[in-house]
Parts: sequence; structure tokens; C-alpha cells
Amino acid sequence: MTDKVDFATWMSNFAIRFLTWRRGELVGTDRYGNTYYKDKRPKRGTRERRWVIYNGLPEASKVPPEWHGWLHHSMDAPLPEGTSPFHKPWVKEHLPNPTGTIGAYRPPGHLTQGGQRARATGDYEPWSPN
Repeated sequence: MTDKVDFATWMSNFAIRFLTWRRGELVGTDRYGNTYYKDKRPKRGTRERRWVIYNGLPEASKVPPEWHGWLHHSMDAPLPEGTSPFHKPWVKEHLPNPTGTIGAYRPPGHLTQGGQRARATGDYEPWSPN
């Protein structure tokens, strides 16, 4: 079964790379190593196709805001690095979503954090029917 999954993944990656080689025009690369492409010859009367090839595992939250707007046709050209309105001194650096990874948040009572949490303060009273 895993051979079929691996082969299917390989074929999918091959098809994407082949499509990109034949029809894609490199637009740019972000600071995470993701590369962005657009169609070399867009069809008349249709919107230009735009896509991203992720550096590593495909995860949509890896796309920074300046490229997200370009991918979704909110802007004609991607914003230059560091000049977007998203880069203010008080704005945190964009981080991909860590859910499902080792970097995910786990509260103190989580099983991987020991499974023990602080005792309740005593103000909780469970409901019970009469």
C-alpha cells in the first residue's frame, strides 16, 4: 500500500514540476524558499493562473501576506520584500501554522506535557439534575 502512495505522490510531484517547466514563468521567491509562478501564456478571456511550489511540505500557512495577496489576485504584482504595509515594527514575524507538528502549543494538562494540570480553584460546581 505504501508503494502505491509513494508512487502516486511521486507522479503528482512530477506532473506539477512538468507543468511548471512547460507553462510557468518564475515571478519570485519568498524568504522561506517558496517559489511563485504565473502562466506564460494565459488564455484569452480567463484570469491568469498563479501558483506556488512550497519549500518542504505543502502548507498554505507558509505563504507570507505579501505573496498571499498576489496569489489570490488581490494585487497585480507582489509587494517588494520589507515594503509591505504588513511590516511594522510592532507586527510579529509571519510563522507557518505549527498545528500537528512538534512545535504545536500543548497546554499544561496535555498528555505529552505530563498529563497533570493544576487543581481547580473550587469555584466550579457541576450541574446535576434534581
